Amino acid sequence: MKNIKVALAGAGAFGIKHLDGIQQIDGVEVVSLVGRELPKTQEVAKKYGIAHVTTDLNDSLAMQEVDAVILCTPTQMHASQSIACLKAGKHVQVEIPLCDVYQDGADVVALQKQTGLVAMCGHTRRFNPSHQFVHQQIQAGQFHVFQMDVQTYFFRRTNMNALGQPRSWTDHLLWHHAAHTVDLFAYQAGSPVVKANAIQGPIHPGLGIAMDMGIQLQAANGAICTLSLSFNNDGPLGTFFRYIGDNATYIARYDDLFNGKEDKLDVSQVAVSMNGIELQDREFFAAIREGREPNASVAQVLPCYQVLHDLEQQLA
Repeated sequence: MKNIKVALAGAGAFGIKHLDGIQQIDGVEVVSLVGRELPKTQEVAKKYGIAHVTTDLNDSLAMQEVDAVILCTPTQMHASQSIACLKAGKHVQVEIPLCDVYQDGADVVALQKQTGLVAMCGHTRRFNPSHQFVHQQIQAGQFHVFQMDVQTYFFRRTNMNALGQPRSWTDHLLWHHAAHTVDLFAYQAGSPVVKANAIQGPIHPGLGIAMDMGIQLQAANGAICTLSLSFNNDGPLGTFFRYIGDNATYIARYDDLFNGKEDKLDVSQVAVSMNGIELQDREFFAAIREGREPNASVAQVLPCYQVLHDLEQQLA
């Protein structure tokens, strides 16, 4: 079995999570690392034993040996860089969100269909063992979602990344953080979103984005979802999902799962790892090897971005 050779673009907080995940996967080798600042990128490359370092993605795309690219770059670059990867004949996994303009995402999907290459988006919630456990219950007909109640809370009044370092770009509650839940809700309900409403708080004078937002969704099968998002929350950070269904209540916090009485459930046997990012990467590489569409392919997640687009129009 020949190694899949990977270029990874974006040596920040999330790129490092992928590098850690890939170290657990046999038959995959990161051969090129792309970053914004050369010295910082060289430092990360040295730690992970990556030979080629550049500040220009095109340098990596020109490498014959590169089979696939993982993009952990700023949101605004995701769609155009995905298109560049596909045009260069490389399989691509782009971190969430696929785009921040719906048409750009649709263009990626159209090009993927044309090339037949694997193109996948990092909708990690589909892969966290907690949500996979719930999905398996749904698929076995043992659980049906009536309602999801979701809170996505950060304390991010300045432009910082997950490591507390200054960011070169601005994050977005609607186009990034809501994308996780809008996609997951339709995926777990097994039914497309047919109704969506949003309200937002004041626009931050410096960052130019809303720092608080509320979203309501309804699926075609009647299931509902309420999502609250904030960058102003000075408390436990992250996203907390409550699934209310016909015969159980589940609370998911990243890879961990609890029942409605807060008893922790054992999800260690759900998948080969307890790390959602690693499981996402495993799916990407398995789809390349098997020549098939991955879970969270760009085509599968595109409807989520149509919903976000409609909500953006509503908020405007």
